[in-house]
Amino acid sequence: MPQINLRVDDETERRLQYLSARTGRSKTFYATEALTQYLDENEDYLLAKDALEEFTQSNDDAIDLADVVWPA
Repeated sequence: MPQINLRVDDETERRLQYLSARTGRSKTFYATEALTQYLDENEDYLLAKDALEEFTQSNDDAIDLADVVWPA
């Protein structure tokens, strides 16, 4: 598995160490979870941004929100 080294400030290290000690999970676990969540959110943002830009340039008609059929 690839490895990444990063530097954090003292406060972040203290918080990460505390969380790790309290939960029995490694600091690596929490750093990986945080990075994964950050990537997921930013990838979603970029997909939405690109889709909006594509729609805006298409000159297609928008659908009124009241006409949208939402899955149950």
